[in-house]
Amino acid sequence: MRAILGQLLTLLPLGPVALARVVDTTGPGPRELGAAMIVTGSGEVHGSLSGGCVEAAVVASAQEVLTSGHAVTDRFGYADSDGPAVGLTCGGEIEVFVERVSRARLPLLSALRQRIEDGSPVAVATTMDAAPEWKLLTTADTEPWHGVDRDARALLAAGRCGVVGADECAANGAPRPRTFVQVFAAPARMILAGANDFVRALSRTGRQLGYRVTVVDARETFATAARFPAAHEVVVEWPHRYLGEEQEAGRIDQRTVVCVLAHDAKFDVPMLVTALSCPHIGFVGALGSRRTHAERVERLRAAGITDDQLGRMRSPVGLDLGARTPDETAISIAAQILAERAGASAVALDRIDGPIHR
Repeated sequence: MRAILGQLLTLLPLGPVALARVVDTTGPGPRELGAAMIVTGSGEVHGSLSGGCVEAAVVASAQEVLTSGHAVTDRFGYADSDGPAVGLTCGGEIEVFVERVSRARLPLLSALRQRIEDGSPVAVATTMDAAPEWKLLTTADTEPWHGVDRDARALLAAGRCGVVGADECAANGAPRPRTFVQVFAAPARMILAGANDFVRALSRTGRQLGYRVTVVDARETFATAARFPAAHEVVVEWPHRYLGEEQEAGRIDQRTVVCVLAHDAKFDVPMLVTALSCPHIGFVGALGSRRTHAERVERLRAAGITDDQLGRMRSPVGLDLGARTPDETAISIAAQILAERAGASAVALDRIDGPIHR
């Protein structure tokens, strides 16, 4: 919706429009979540959802929505390019939510544009029912909303769009409506220092969780894109130098995860000194045995790291899952990251009382 936000603000004072957005995808698809198209009462079309595969069908739905005022959801799957069915030729599926938007949304949309221009993370949550409700979400927002606010803020924190709700009732017994959360923020970052099997496994897990994953190692032979296909970027540089440059450039924030997995003090210690000296990093973890941890702490103290700064380091990183393999270790580390991000206990659900989605 970012691409057509200006047009939406211009058109709404002239009358209601139909807004169609991609809210879910499966498999290969031509557009990302949140891709949007506007259809006016006079039949003008702005934006695109699929590069032409399903636009005509969506326009027809939009015209019905403008007439009835009731939102609809359409799902399009694979369709042979030579066949009569409407669908995608790429083999994927998309779900499109079409709703009538009036000038009453102008204040929220104006506030949304202002936060985007300011570079502040923001999201729009939309209930996907016949009469949709909207809510503007910010990182400082703590107001309960239909029992989906916690899940919606988790998506905002991760910097990714998605659908929440509809799986169970909220704590008060009220239904949690299926809600599309469109996030306008860069994805949270995961910076992995090292170039080994543990880094390869965690890069896959981190990407699946919505992080933008960077692998950094000074050894050109090992730090290659071919060895780390799940990483968004592989950087050949001393990890502490790279992290320092990213910090100076303002590309590090409280959502950033740094994991030091090199198993080599000449890489690990300088990287941890830089990471622990940066108060804005949300999670700092280091892989290693108990003995490695004890030796590492002594080296960090000798480098001037204080006890308060050491208290921010998760070492040995990960939860006690009995992990042995790189893939198991990646799950252990990711579980700890998720638990700390959400302020959760990491205790087995059958050992605690109360709602799962608190």
